[in-house]
Amino acid sequence: MSKKLDAFLTDNLTELRDAGLYNEIDAVEGPNGAVIKVGGKDLINLSSNNYLGLATDEDLKQLAKDAIDQYGVGAGAVRTINGTLDLHIELEKKLAEFKGTEAAISYQSGFNCNMAAISAVMNKQDAILSDELNHASIIDGCRLSGAKVIRVKHQDMDDLREKAKEATESGLYNKVMYITDGVFSMDGNIANLPEAVKIAKEFDLITYVDDAHGSGVTGKGKGTVKHFGLEKEVDMQMGTLSKAVGVVGGYVAGKQNLIDWLKVRSRPFLFSTAVTPADVAATIGALQKIIDSTELHDKLWDNGDYLKAGLKKLGFDIGVSETPITPCIIGEEKLTQQFSKRLMEEGVYAKAIVFPTVPSGKGRVRNMPIASHTKEMLDEALNVYEKVGKELGIIS
Repeated sequence: MSKKLDAFLTDNLTELRDAGLYNEIDAVEGPNGAVIKVGGKDLINLSSNNYLGLATDEDLKQLAKDAIDQYGVGAGAVRTINGTLDLHIELEKKLAEFKGTEAAISYQSGFNCNMAAISAVMNKQDAILSDELNHASIIDGCRLSGAKVIRVKHQDMDDLREKAKEATESGLYNKVMYITDGVFSMDGNIANLPEAVKIAKEFDLITYVDDAHGSGVTGKGKGTVKHFGLEKEVDMQMGTLSKAVGVVGGYVAGKQNLIDWLKVRSRPFLFSTAVTPADVAATIGALQKIIDSTELHDKLWDNGDYLKAGLKKLGFDIGVSETPITPCIIGEEKLTQQFSKRLMEEGVYAKAIVFPTVPSGKGRVRNMPIASHTKEMLDEALNVYEKVGKELGIIS
């Protein structure tokens, strides 16, 4: 190895570990459900994004197996050559139905999707108004586009209006986009889409909502845009297929001409092999379950409300969450890491989230009950939280 590279890596890794900013990666020995096995030990799992429990659904597992038998394990090519299976077309029709739009396009991941779609629509003659707490994939997609990125204070509609007015009246930009998460994944709060759409109409902004943590969770499962009844008002609805949907992939839903453009100009669609048949088949099945019934959605919210009330009663700072996402905000990074480690030792898996995922000094464990948790599991977890929280002086 290069001496300079070795020194760079060694020095910076040491610095991260000393500051409590280095996260160890744990291997899960089996399915990622309400209880997981790590290091041979069963742990109540409060760190999953498998919101509806669909990642381990028996029906979806069978659909994936059947698809392998029919199509094989891979699509065999990029979508624009001969990697588009009839399954991909069926998936995109189902996504459009799910999101209430004319059409949809699917990608290999949600991160990949933001890189693809933002840079296909925006360029260096344009500007993007981006909420300051937007996901890293949005930030990278904005950078890749070459557009001028203008940070908007988190959920501050006065700041959005002021910056939208300044950008559109400056004459410097051909197009201006406003982009926001639908649900902010580290705090659990919901974007103020009604007010944002009102401002977008006033200044002719393109609207882009990343609903990775809202689809399957808000709007009776249909997402944050549906929650506010704005399906016809938001230009680009982006989402992932790896969280509530339980599989893998990403998508953009919108007008037919938008999807037609993305199919010929978004680079990951053009230059990366299509999602596997098994994943696509399972995703179609998962979307149908969410469309057909709110049962899993309702269980998720019931569990979320139960855990949130329990943690608040114990005295933890759970922030301003409006969704089942429930952070316990600890603050100092080393204490956050210590808290997470002790929870794991006592039988609860709740991963520490520190800078750069959240602002420095805002370390937390992000608790995510899922539809398949029982109240007994959540009660057991709350007992552990009380024990460890008192032990470390986080609660009294």
